[in-house]
Amino acid sequence: MKKLLIAAGAVVVCALLVLVALRVVGLDPHERRPGLWLTGRSVAAPVSDWSFSDQYQTIYVQTRAWYGLPHSVTTTVTAYNGHLYLTSVYRPGMRFPDDRLWNKNILRDPRVRLKIGDRVFDGTAVQVTDLAEKDGVLDAKAKKYPRQRATDKSLVHVFRVQTG
Repeated sequence: MKKLLIAAGAVVVCALLVLVALRVVGLDPHERRPGLWLTGRSVAAPVSDWSFSDQYQTIYVQTRAWYGLPHSVTTTVTAYNGHLYLTSVYRPGMRFPDDRLWNKNILRDPRVRLKIGDRVFDGTAVQVTDLAEKDGVLDAKAKKYPRQRATDKSLVHVFRVQTG
């Protein structure tokens, strides 16, 4: 029994050391592989015009999982009327928000961290429910990403990001 406790303790200590190391160096997502903590140059000031994000095809979004660890993913980003928007497209048969962990995390805890280029922004993400705003965002997204046109807008969920 004593050997089992020592072995279990060693496993726990090793796991904690790995988490601490990952916290220090970060673990950005890569394409479809999710990551943990995002690292970069932190920007504390609120952003009033997100049009600079147009030069980036993808960004990283970090949310908080229910078990306390960060969960980060690669996604597209759209600037519209000076605001920043994240979109999440669901295939037919997928359930919102259950089939995308980062969407589920945002609805539970709206605090997000965004990595755009080498800069990191802290903010909140709010689901867009206004249909006119959603249509404007999706039109702007279609111009930026012409190959990603959404034929069924009910399968696209939009989040507005606010900083500061």
